[in-house]
Amino acid sequence: METQANVQDQAPLKSQLLTVLPDEKVSFGKSIILGFQHVLAMDVYVVPFLIAMLIGLQPNQSSALIQSTFIAAGLATIVQTYFCMKLPIAQGPSYVPLGAIVSIYAASGGGELGWSSVLGASLIGAILVIILGYVGIFNKIVKNFIPPIVGGTIIFIVGLSLLPVAIRDNIYGASGASINQNVLLALISAGTLLLFVILGSMFRNKGSIFRIISVMMALVVGCISANVMGVLDFSAISKANWFSMPRIAFVDFGFSFNFSAIITMVIIYLVLLAETTGTWFAVSNVINKPLTDEHINKGVIGEGIGCLIASALGSTPVTGYSTNAGIISITGVASRRVFLAVGGWFVLFGCSGKLAALISSIPSAVIGGVFAIVCGIIAINGVQVMKNVTIGEKEMYIIAIPMIITLALVLIPGDYLHSLPSFVQYLLGSPILAASLAAILLNKLLPSGK
Repeated sequence: METQANVQDQAPLKSQLLTVLPDEKVSFGKSIILGFQHVLAMDVYVVPFLIAMLIGLQPNQSSALIQSTFIAAGLATIVQTYFCMKLPIAQGPSYVPLGAIVSIYAASGGGELGWSSVLGASLIGAILVIILGYVGIFNKIVKNFIPPIVGGTIIFIVGLSLLPVAIRDNIYGASGASINQNVLLALISAGTLLLFVILGSMFRNKGSIFRIISVMMALVVGCISANVMGVLDFSAISKANWFSMPRIAFVDFGFSFNFSAIITMVIIYLVLLAETTGTWFAVSNVINKPLTDEHINKGVIGEGIGCLIASALGSTPVTGYSTNAGIISITGVASRRVFLAVGGWFVLFGCSGKLAALISSIPSAVIGGVFAIVCGIIAINGVQVMKNVTIGEKEMYIIAIPMIITLALVLIPGDYLHSLPSFVQYLLGSPILAASLAAILLNKLLPSGK
């Protein structure tokens, strides 16, 4: 596989960027702290919050959905990291199915029946994904259609597509503070992150602790600054319960199986697999561990099991988060033990309303300052994958057109997108999917240069 060979060629250079390799042991205390740092940088609570708002759930139903989402993300992370793909990858709820979930919910009449149709379709789709990974079909697709030029482009557009979210939504569009305050908070958190990275580089091995805690310190300093500005609101924490039981399938909710809903969700799962492939390449590139056939097959199985767990808990599909690849690059720590801690933290947050409220109280602008840098690092990792590829006329188009498509879809007006047929909405609603498909097709259709 060309992708594996090219990444392997870069091994001596990239191994210097990691202070802790994936299979190296990290102490329990250190794993807990580093895992919490990853959790803080992930906006896991946003997707269930948006779903609750879009379909009009009651406050208690919204809390239950957020709780289930945290637990599902935790269990899926543990399954993927320790039992399936065995790479440092954190799972979380995906934005991709939002439109489909709202459509299925409304088409099924809303209420309990609407939500049970969403969960039933998610359940069947997850089972099909597991089968897809078991028979190895998706792996063959990756081997035949994603050489280094395409894989590097996919990684690049993953970072590129997330940048506007970090800047526009998390910084400029954040509520609860003025735009000047949001920009200042983002600059403070980003500046703190860079300061600790610089300190880590200056002191080399002795300064690795600065890199390791850089993301956490950026968020802590950002929150302190927000408090000084008077825009830090912890009131939700005092109102939340310390412990609450998660919802249980067939007791608190059921499943309904609607053919059109299932077909819709199967399409969404294919989108998820195409999107998470970019995450796998990004993490593989950062940790200098080439993706093997076994990794990809088990990754698909792990993705399916994670989504199966999510639907059984009454939550929505989960997928690998690219954010963590950027954090690994910054901290230099890629130990799977840290991601076991990430899973543990998520489960704990799902069982404790106060902890979940704590993480959701971090100002969006503070997260945006860190998130923007992480997105840039992800994009640069894509360039690293392509650096040994000769860039001719064909390769220029393979990189440029997906880049244009990504920005065009990120900036597409919502009203125009919603006026299009449902299938087109699903396709264009994921800039990463549309751009990835464009890169794959261009690689196959454009003639090679002499």
